[in-house]
Formats: sequence, structure tokens, C-alpha cells
Amino acid sequence: MPANQGERVRRRLSTEERREQLLSVGAKLFSENPYDDVRIERVAEIAGVSRGLLYHYFPTKRDFFAAVVERQSERMLRMTAAVPGVPVREQLAVGLDAYLGYAEAHVHGFRAFHRADAAGDQAVRRVYQRALAAQGRQILAALAADPEFGPAFENAPQVRLAVRGWLAFTTAVCLEWLRDGELTREQVRDLCARALLGVIA
Repeated sequence: MPANQGERVRRRLSTEERREQLLSVGAKLFSENPYDDVRIERVAEIAGVSRGLLYHYFPTKRDFFAAVVERQSERMLRMTAAVPGVPVREQLAVGLDAYLGYAEAHVHGFRAFHRADAAGDQAVRRVYQRALAAQGRQILAALAADPEFGPAFENAPQVRLAVRGWLAFTTAVCLEWLRDGELTREQVRDLCARALLGVIA
């Protein structure tokens, strides 16, 4: 038996590939464990790198978790970005399909993103809250651009509050759906779409 059989085979990755690899490992671990229980040494071990290399990319554990949360936020914002000229009702169905499809395909990252609000670290929570605020602004801008709703929807305090509440509702529904899978993606999509249209009616 060759002496090196069974040893971890390491492939040289580019800087961006290595960063993405570390963030993927982090998303998995943070989604399965409370923030305080995730050890940086374990992340490095799974990724097959030294702890020093991981700290080269992310100076602290807080920086690492914040980067995991930010990456998930950026992905979700891109997937659900508004399309100019398309009615909100139509965009809502398409956007929710993309959102739920992503959550289903990236369960660990999705859970990690939404665990950020429960993290004790205030800096990490601020990253999460900024991400939710960006999602809310995206929805409000789409409503304002749709003739059915109009510009008043972007600045009305009650609409802003309703959209924020709907984001919390959709998150809770999606996390529960990922746990038990009783409903189809289409059923969850329609439930969430009706909820938003109902609260802003």
C-alpha cells in the first residue's frame, strides 16, 4: 500500500476559489451549529488548509462569519432583483421561485444566513440587518415602479413595516418548509406571494 494513500489530496486553488471554498465550509458549519460552537480549527481541517492560511483570508472568526452572511445576502439579492417594466405580481412569483430554489439547493448557506440574527456578536448582527434592509428596499422600489401600486408605496411607513414583517414571515415559512417538506415549492411560493399582496393591499 503506498505510504501516501488515504492522505488528503490538496489542489492548488486560486485566491478566489480558496475563499469560496472556505465560505462554503463555513456556511455548512454555521448552519448546523451555534456561532460559539464553530471552531476555526475545524473549518481549516475540513478545507484542508492551515489555520494560519484561513486567518490570512479572515483575520477573526467574526470576520469569517460576517463574510459567510454577506455572501448569502449578495446571492439572494441578485436572484430576486427587480426587472424594470415587469408587474410586481409577476415578479413576485418568479422571485420567490428563485429564492426557494436557492434555499432548497443551498440549505446550509441559507440557514447560516438566517442564524446571523441570533448571533451574540453585534457586528455580525449588523451585517444581517443590513442585508434584510437591502431586501426590503428592493421590494419597495419594485412596488413604487409598478403602476398598480405607485411611488407612495416606497415611502409609506406602514408599507415599509409590512414588507419587513413579510420578510420575517417568509423566512420562518421557508425554514420550516426545509425542515419538514410537507408542502411543495409551488405551494410555499403561492402562500408567501398571497401574504405579501395581502399585507400591502
